[in-house]
Amino acid sequence: MGMKKLFVIGGMGAGKSTARKVLAEQGVPYIDLDKVGHDVLLWDTVKADLVEAFGADILGADGQIVRSKVAAKAFATPAETRKLNRITLPRIEESFTDQVDELARAGHKAVVVEYSVFKNRQTSLAYDADVVIAVLAPIDMRIQRAVASGWEETDVRRRIAQQITDADRIEAADVVFVNDGTPEEMRNQVMVWWDDYKKTL
Repeated sequence: MGMKKLFVIGGMGAGKSTARKVLAEQGVPYIDLDKVGHDVLLWDTVKADLVEAFGADILGADGQIVRSKVAAKAFATPAETRKLNRITLPRIEESFTDQVDELARAGHKAVVVEYSVFKNRQTSLAYDADVVIAVLAPIDMRIQRAVASGWEETDVRRRIAQQITDADRIEAADVVFVNDGTPEEMRNQVMVWWDDYKKTL
């Protein structure tokens, strides 16, 4: 049968991590692709490529990559963003694939993958997803939640504007959760789905 890959997608502040945590509490291992992305920046090969592409001033005093400096340069133009993606995406995929293989070898039946930069299934790490779970919430609630967790409102709005729309997410998803109530209501929605889905594993 193979291990099932459950991808959780959703905009900033929608509640992806709430959904992921519910499944993690049921014993499903998870991979956070944002963390994988941060981790590959520690690889010497990646560091060398980024310095070559964007200049040595992206390094901090400790000689490590300063993400905000890379972001400032890499997101300045689409061409610069492509440069960054060419360096980081193959490494993120490599690291992700290794982690998935390891979990499969350990005998897990499913893995949850939190994927915040999801654009579509075809050209992304979700191309062989078994289930794409979209977590949606009204935009004002999302902004409120993100600000409550420490983000600047203008930054939140800018990031949301760069992400795909909820209509795109619904189209790509197999399962949709609307997280417009309490965390408990959200947990219940996910549990009801999981209790049913795990019978197929």
